[in-house]
Amino acid sequence: MTLTELRYIVTLAQERHFGRAAERCFVSQPTLSVAVKKLEEELGVALFERSKSTVQVTPMGERIVEQAQRVLEQSSVIKELANAGKDQLASPLRIGAIYTIGPYLFPHLVPALARSASQMSLYIEEGFTASLRHKLRSGELDAIIIALPFNETDVVTKPLYDEEFEVLIPADHAWAQRDHIDKEDLLNERLLLLGEGHCFRDQILEACPAISHKLNSPHNTLTAEGGSLETIRHMVASKLGITVLPRSAIGTVHYETGLLTSRPFSAPAPSRTVAIAWRASFPRPRAIDAVTNAITQCHEALPETA
Repeated sequence: MTLTELRYIVTLAQERHFGRAAERCFVSQPTLSVAVKKLEEELGVALFERSKSTVQVTPMGERIVEQAQRVLEQSSVIKELANAGKDQLASPLRIGAIYTIGPYLFPHLVPALARSASQMSLYIEEGFTASLRHKLRSGELDAIIIALPFNETDVVTKPLYDEEFEVLIPADHAWAQRDHIDKEDLLNERLLLLGEGHCFRDQILEACPAISHKLNSPHNTLTAEGGSLETIRHMVASKLGITVLPRSAIGTVHYETGLLTSRPFSAPAPSRTVAIAWRASFPRPRAIDAVTNAITQCHEALPETA
C-alpha cells in the first residue's frame, strides 16, 4: 500500500470516473485502474462497483477512502513540518478560490503579495466550494478563499471582507433612472443566474426566496449552465436580461460607455462575507498571514478596477 495508491482511490471516489480521475492524477487510465485493482486485492475487499457508465464506491470503500483522506492529509503535514525550520515564505503556497471570487481577487492579490512577500510564489486554482473543500482536506491545497458560511472539522476560517451585491442592467434600462433597487423588483424582470453548484447562485436565492418559485419559468429566469459571471455580464450587455453580481465583479468599465450600468440594492442590501480557510495543522502560519494581509490591503481597489 502506497500513498500514491491512496491518492488514486480518493480521487476516483471524488470523480466516479476512471478517465477523469486519471487525468487529475496525471497518469494514464490503465495505470490508475491497475493500481486500484492491486490495492483491492491487497486489502481483500472491493472498494468500487464498476459498470460501463459509472463507478460507485462500496460501503466498505467509503470507510477506507475516508481514512485514506486522513492519511494523505497527515502525510502532507509531515512534508510541511520538514520545511518548518526553513523560511515559511520561501516555498510556494497552494491557494484555491471559488469561481466568483478568484478572477476578481487574484489580479490584485498577486501584485500585492509580490510587494510584501516577493519570495513566495502562488499555485492558484479555482473551483466549486465542494471541490476546494476536498482538496484542502487532502492536502492538495494549503488554503482556500470561499464565501461564508463554511464549516469543516479541523479547519480554521477567518473572515476577510464583506461585499455587497448590486444589480447589473443595460444602460438604457428603466431602472437606470433609480438610485436603488428593491429585491422584490427582481421578480418582474428576466434574471440571469449561474448554474447549480455555484454558491453565489444560492446566496441570491437566499436573499430573495421568491425567485425560487420562478425558476421554472423562462420568462422570469434564465440559468447559464456551466457559465461564469463574465458570461452572464456579456448577456446583460446584449440585453438578454439583468443579473445580480458581487460588487467586485460588476466590471462595467470593460465595455464602452452606454452598454452597462449597475445600481445598489435598497437597504438592507444582500451581501456575502469572503473568508480564507486553512487546516489547523498547517505549519506555515506566516504564509497565511502574508496572504491575509495582502488581501486586506488590496480589497479597497476591487470595486474600482474590476
